Order: sequence, then structure tokens, then C-alpha cells
Amino acid sequence: MDILSARTRLLVVAPHPDDETLATGILIQRVLAAGGSVHVLLLTDGDNNPWPQRRLERRLWVGRQARARWASRRRGEFMAALGELGLSGTDMTAMSWPDQGLTRMIASAAGACMEALDAVIARVQPTLVAMPALDDRHPDHGAAHVLMRLVLERQARAPVVWLYRVHGGARRACPSVACVADASTWSRKRAALARHASQLVLSRRRMERLAARTERYEVLSTGPLPRDLPWAPRWPQRTCLRLTAAAAGTGVAWRWARAPVQREPGQGGRLAAQALPAGEGALFVKLELTLPSFWIFDHWGWRELRR
Repeated sequence: MDILSARTRLLVVAPHPDDETLATGILIQRVLAAGGSVHVLLLTDGDNNPWPQRRLERRLWVGRQARARWASRRRGEFMAALGELGLSGTDMTAMSWPDQGLTRMIASAAGACMEALDAVIARVQPTLVAMPALDDRHPDHGAAHVLMRLVLERQARAPVVWLYRVHGGARRACPSVACVADASTWSRKRAALARHASQLVLSRRRMERLAARTERYEVLSTGPLPRDLPWAPRWPQRTCLRLTAAAAGTGVAWRWARAPVQREPGQGGRLAAQALPAGEGALFVKLELTLPSFWIFDHWGWRELRR
């Protein structure tokens, strides 16, 4: 933990309100205690979470106005949680991007998203970024990783990147850093979690279990990457799949059957080079179902490939 000092400028990337507490509640306090600064980047207001809203507001239908009201409530909880962790309203930036819609934004508006993120990084100038891992099973978390990676690779001086995983266990083979809590910091993290009251209504035990885990961060490293797609879906499944690719600040999506894939029997194949943006940067791909479902977590998720 020698990296945490008075010179540390930590940027926490939180896809939803409560991720800042669950994943980095101790880390935030450790940086502040060392004399460093912390800025939290909130990507969505977490408004697409209707079940606790139905319970608290005793309603079945959640329309546009009700959803906006829920977003305001969750933003308020987020601000209160920041206060418990020692931060104020000037220590955060909120994007208000669509909850459970970040993957679609990569395909349709990656350039605008990256410009907004560029502005935050230029203002904060982080030395350390804590952000979701690529294989976090929540689709917004994986998409947040992709957007941040595409932005960070354009920086002249890239910060150190630590990856957290809220939904899914840590990979044991990866180098990691543990942020251990003492009684005082743990007490403040619990107080911050309590501020997210709307999320505790139906999921208190799960939220408390997630918060109680040791905050462990994987260090972003560049190892060997595969070049071929890891999926070879069969009919009829492939008729309702979408492939999304992101590279060099742009994103695009295709129906699997129409994706520009050079296929080989029994294998996923390889994306045609002419379908990708020019450049040498990272390439990310994602496979997902297009059918509506109550299950929000990724089945295949994002993968990083070598060009």
C-alpha cells in the first residue's frame, strides 16, 4: 500500500450509487488518511432498479416520473454515503447515463462518452484509478471498464489502475492488492452502506455480505491475449445474439448472423480487420442475448482480444 500517500489522487469509477461504498469504502478512507485526494465518478443514478421502488412506494407500474424520482432518491443516498466516507459534493462528478444501458452507449455514442470521461480525467489528473474489472458480471460494470480503458490508453501519462469486482469472485491467479480495514474505517464503511437505504430493503444480507469482503484490487497488467473470438454459438441460439466491439474510441454492434466474422468450423472465428477502427489500441468484444429477460447479469460478457 506504499502507493497511498499525500501525493495520491484517487479516481473511483462507480457505475451505480453504492458501488463506491461496496468496492472502495475502505480505500477512500485510507487515501484521505494519508493526505491524498479522492474524486468519485458516478456513471448512472441507478434508476433502473424497480423492485425496491415497488416495495417502498407500493406501486406496480414504474413510469418515467417515478423513475426520475427514484434516480433523485438514489443520488441523495449516494451523496450521504460520500459524507460518511469523508467526502463532499465537490469530490464527485455524476454523468447520469442510462442505468443498464452503458453497453448500448458504447455501440451508439462511444465518442461522446469518451470526451466526457476525458474531461474528468483532465480535471482530476488521477495517479490511481479504481474501476470495475472487465469480467464483473453486471453489464454496466464491464462496459465501464471498456470505456475507461479506451480513455486511459489515450493519456500521455497513464495512472496506476486497480480493478475491483462487485459481482463475481476474485481471480486467484492475478496479482492483487488488499486494502484491510481497522475498526474505525470499517465502522464508517458500514455507516456509508446504511445511507443506501433503498438498496437494503430487499437485499440487506447480500449487500452487507458484499460490503464485508476484504477490498481486494487486481493490478491491471498486459499479458498475452487471444486473437479469436471465444464463442461458437449454435442455431437457434445464434439467431438472438448481438456482438459488440469497441476499439480506438468507437463502438459498433451487429446481429451475430451478420457480424463480420471470418468463421472456422467449430470455432468462434475472428473479426474481419476491415470492420475494426484503425490503430494499435485495445480491442474489446461482447456477446449478449437480445431477448428481454428478468436476469440482468452477463452470461458471456466482455473479452479483450489481440488485434
